[in-house]
Amino acid sequence: SALVTGGAKRVGEAICRALHAGGYRVLVHCQQSCAEADALAAEFNAQRCDSALVLRADLADTSALDAMIDEVRAQATDLSLLVNNASAFFATPLATTTAAQWDQLVDTNLRAPYFLAQGLHALLADNHGVIVNLADIYAERPIANHPVYGMTKAGLVALTRSLARDLAPAVRVNAVAPGAILWPE
Repeated sequence: SALVTGGAKRVGEAICRALHAGGYRVLVHCQQSCAEADALAAEFNAQRCDSALVLRADLADTSALDAMIDEVRAQATDLSLLVNNASAFFATPLATTTAAQWDQLVDTNLRAPYFLAQGLHALLADNHGVIVNLADIYAERPIANHPVYGMTKAGLVALTRSLARDLAPAVRVNAVAPGAILWPE
């Protein structure tokens, strides 16, 4: 099985489609795009029975994240892939950034991947698994008026390097930065 956060639309949907076509049972995480996630899972399940499951959780909510981890442990003992794709992206000019904006970006882009790795690493290790984090070129080449976003993606790159060291050889950890594919609406 593979868990893809933010798997209902755009890049996440493409990842889910590729994994499903490759034979994975796909756990499609959603927060706001649950109608799209339900439709995607229904499509997958029509092609192959019990090959998709939707997980709803606000990644910034500790109890919701913990509940999702528990559900993954219960529903996917064969978990071999965690794709941390979910991401918040919006401008945070220095003069006007709020604590709520800071928290939303840090919680979604950095905190959730950390705690998902923490909560699922033993299961991934049992299945010789992989964690793939979706980074961004803005981690190294900041975009104007997006300092918090860039910082979270730079942190995600550092987290990837740390986890790769800490979880090896049982779990392989990598990051990819696919670039702008489809901008959020």
